[in-house]
Amino acid sequence: MGDWRDGLGPDFEAFWAERRICLLTTLRPDGTPHVVPVGAVLDLPAGLVRVITRRGSRKVANIRAAGPDGARVAVGQVDGGRWCTVEGLAVVREDRESVAEAERRYAQRYRVPKPNPERVTLEITVRRLLGNVR
Repeated sequence: MGDWRDGLGPDFEAFWAERRICLLTTLRPDGTPHVVPVGAVLDLPAGLVRVITRRGSRKVANIRAAGPDGARVAVGQVDGGRWCTVEGLAVVREDRESVAEAERRYAQRYRVPKPNPERVTLEITVRRLLGNVR
């Protein structure tokens, strides 16, 4: 089985660079899905999707409830017939460097985020891609 990056081209990178709201799916402790709109940024070289959020959010609680190894999540976006879902393992990062890097990348795709002392970063290690971005 090949790497999840195999066959990705400029269409894929462009699709993830365009300003678009994504949907993040986490699982509650009872196993039911929690789906919310987020700003998500793909870091292709690192194999990560980053999402900035506040420490007390339900998505953070869901990821933390899965334990220190992280939680299985999906984040997707759609534009007409073009769509992509990224599946991976999410962890919560609270250190200043991780949060600052996620804020920097968020600003490139969306806008400069307002200051928030409760901000944390969700780092999703990409495991699989689904979709059609052409």
